[in-house]
Amino acid sequence: MIDAYEDPGTPDVRGGWRYLWWLVRCQPGRSVAGALLGSSWMALLAATPYLMAKAIDEGLEPGDWAALAGWSFALFAVGSFNAWLSIMRHRTMTRVRMDANFRTVKVVVAQAVRLGAALSRRTGAGEVVTIGVGDVQTIAQSLTVVGPGVGACVAYLTVAGLLVSVSPVLAAVVLLGIPAIVLLVGPFLSRLQGAETEYRNRQGVLTSRIADLAGGLRVLNGLGGKSLVADAFHHDSQRLRSQGYRVGAVTSWVQALGVGLPTLFLAVVTWLAARLAAEGDITVGELVAVYGYVAVLVGPVAFWVECGYQLSRGVVAARRVVTFLRLEPLADTGTRDAPAEPSVLHDPESGVSILPGRMTALTSAHPADTARVLDRLARYTPSRATWGGVPMEEIRLPQIREHILLADHEADLFAGSLREVVAPQRGATSHNALAAALHAAAADDIVQGLPDGLDSLMDAQARNLSGGQRQRIRLVRALLADPEVLLAVEPTSALDAHTEALVAKRLCEAREGRTTAVTTTSPLVLDHADTVLYLVDGKLGATGTHQQLLTEEPGYRALVARDAEVMK
Repeated sequence: MIDAYEDPGTPDVRGGWRYLWWLVRCQPGRSVAGALLGSSWMALLAATPYLMAKAIDEGLEPGDWAALAGWSFALFAVGSFNAWLSIMRHRTMTRVRMDANFRTVKVVVAQAVRLGAALSRRTGAGEVVTIGVGDVQTIAQSLTVVGPGVGACVAYLTVAGLLVSVSPVLAAVVLLGIPAIVLLVGPFLSRLQGAETEYRNRQGVLTSRIADLAGGLRVLNGLGGKSLVADAFHHDSQRLRSQGYRVGAVTSWVQALGVGLPTLFLAVVTWLAARLAAEGDITVGELVAVYGYVAVLVGPVAFWVECGYQLSRGVVAARRVVTFLRLEPLADTGTRDAPAEPSVLHDPESGVSILPGRMTALTSAHPADTARVLDRLARYTPSRATWGGVPMEEIRLPQIREHILLADHEADLFAGSLREVVAPQRGATSHNALAAALHAAAADDIVQGLPDGLDSLMDAQARNLSGGQRQRIRLVRALLADPEVLLAVEPTSALDAHTEALVAKRLCEAREGRTTAVTTTSPLVLDHADTVLYLVDGKLGATGTHQQLLTEEPGYRALVARDAEVMK
């Protein structure tokens, strides 16, 4: 099984089927062992009716007790050995599935790390969550076909060969009947794959919406959009439920046919064999053997249907994983150096210009519009943005990351001590700088309230803190980085009015003379900005101070007044 620190290899991302085949090729020995064990196990199941027929015809019917005892002992020995084979088959297939599970997890995590900050801009959080929670297990389960699936084929051929020696007519019925059953189930598997794909897409959308709601309830409420988003979530969840009913309907037919058709086939063949026995064409022992052979075939047919069902779902899940693995981080095509002195950041798409050395606030009735502006100015999405008149795409990406920091209000917080969370580079941050950043973010009380202060352990995403405390911790980390240009997305959206006023005032003082831009709709923050940029439908609508825009722009006044009303 794959080691925790072992290289998982390079996945085949040319398609869902190729990805599944890659998982098989990554463990050839185990896959072959599973196929051999599964084939031997199922083939020996067919030996049971053969031995029973011999015991009846050569021992019980003529009264030869020695022959009966010998064949009975052989039956016991074969059954015991087959029980051991069943245990080894199950263990081997469990390892096959676990290897596929862990290998997929590793390549998905590696891809997430490779995408870095581009991850949230290339795919939704819900998509990654759904891959980790559901798709990985589905893919692993689909590899069951490596063992029982191959074994079912071997058992089918074995039984057909044994039936030839009993009755060519029965052998022909079995050889033609089983493929007919599989063909009848086939169309339902195709329908299942289509329904499962649609269900999986809707599931990812709904999971992403849940993640957005969990992180932005206060912002939505402040903008009066909570009910609108709730209605959209209700609509999406109803569509997901309806699609789930479709998947369930197709699945029920597949499983019903997988059990019902083999049973019906068993009855037909048994009736035909009984007729042949009554006419004297086969012996009583051969009749018992035929019944046993066909009963054994019920298992392989059920496995075929089950493997078809699992493969249909596995391919859908593998395609989602492959789509994720095909994502590429933002390419670094820059060859020029960053401006040597503080310069203007300009976004032609919106008309926004961030002047150096000033506190600039961007506000809009649609917060996503202002966030996209900062994304373009920080070069997290392709754009025509410029820095000092130089297109961002022509500047070396490492230099942009060195000078410009985009501080997202939902940026990840890793587990560790609070000191490590806010200052990851141990020893690189002085005590005075840390104290100044905590004061500027009004986070002193957080440290004082923890049992071990800065050495207190934080859970992943700092879940042992409140939403407002997490937001202030993120701001502390951004201030400690001390970037030349700080672009902050909604840095105070989860704070109460009193704390928000403190942070707004102290942030301006801490960043005095340095380029800072924040997105917000809070009048407490807007009032401290040197310049406020009011966006309408993603375009710059007006520029001025907070007081000027209150007087001159009715739309701005209505937006800010609503935010102020919520905070009262």
